[in-house]
Amino acid sequence: MFNIKNNEYGSIEVSREVVETLAGLAAVDCYGLVGMVAQDLQSGLGSILGMESVRKGVTVKGSDKGLIIDVFVIVIYGVKILEVSHSVMQKVAYMLEAKAGLPVAAVNVNVKGVKVLG
Repeated sequence: MFNIKNNEYGSIEVSREVVETLAGLAAVDCYGLVGMVAQDLQSGLGSILGMESVRKGVTVKGSDKGLIIDVFVIVIYGVKILEVSHSVMQKVAYMLEAKAGLPVAAVNVNVKGVKVLG
């Protein structure tokens, strides 16, 4: 659980799954991605995930400075990987900081493959 806010009435916390889902939805909204890739063996290493399990392509760790988000993606052949990765970093950080109120220390984009669409 990650704490968003404390006051005299109590605290607001969100689960790891919620943070993973928000980060995954922000990432797949970026141009140039084919999809997310699961990193656990149960989901099938290297299989492209559909929208219903987008959070499985994201891992979240807490640190003193904020959350550390790892996103595992496959990009479309022909796009600039650096620009797509930068876009994913910005979008995920913005979504979690501005919309959910969670501090983000780092967003790491791991490009696990390139897919030709056609």
